[in-house]
Amino acid sequence: MSTQTPNSTKATSSPKSTSLSQDELKALVGAQALKYVKPGDIIGVGTGSTVNHFIKALGADQALCKSLKGAVSSSQATTALLNNLGVPVLETSSVDSLSIYIDGADEIDHFGCMIKGGGAALTREKIVASLAKTFICIADESKLVQTLGQFPLPVEIIPMAASQLIRSFSAIGGSAKLRLNNNQPLVTDNGQFILDVHGLQIKDPKAFESMVSQWAGVVTVGVFAFQKASLCLLATTEGVKTIEF
Repeated sequence: MSTQTPNSTKATSSPKSTSLSQDELKALVGAQALKYVKPGDIIGVGTGSTVNHFIKALGADQALCKSLKGAVSSSQATTALLNNLGVPVLETSSVDSLSIYIDGADEIDHFGCMIKGGGAALTREKIVASLAKTFICIADESKLVQTLGQFPLPVEIIPMAASQLIRSFSAIGGSAKLRLNNNQPLVTDNGQFILDVHGLQIKDPKAFESMVSQWAGVVTVGVFAFQKASLCLLATTEGVKTIEF
């Protein structure tokens, strides 16, 4: 697999914030993302704990919240939160493009490629991300890595393919297990299962995403290289750093 060359990046930071918990860092970066939301926008909104802080910050700015034409959501959980704010949630079929998509990541590298799917919404996240002109990743500094793969890779699969896909990942050095919920396979919003794959080092995310996406039974692999981040708002103890890819 080929070796990537990093894009030029520009980093800026907000005022220094010390002694913050991880949850407080998530709240800080969620609020910072509001500056990218413009009145009259239709925005894409992801799923997860960091995104929940963004939604909470959006709800606190009632003028901005009420000005939005709508949002496209990546999960039933996010849809419920947006509905509570009175933001119209639109079907993807009714939207040609989105100005921005705001979502978190389980890991992000220095090229803007990500692992996503810890919240089991990776398929819908990838669909919504593909509509967006700008993908804004919001994350705390623990998510920035040199090489993707320390976080177990989520893969949404057709249930009948589970055993053969576990063998396929084993053949490339990964250990895949079905994600469980109450001792039963977790079922996604799409009615499918999730494999979590441990032990991978994904040095060429685009090539890896292309390869696994072609395996029979794979719905979506949680590597976001073709729909990578345009920029990352990274919460650190020094403040929020803005990294452009």
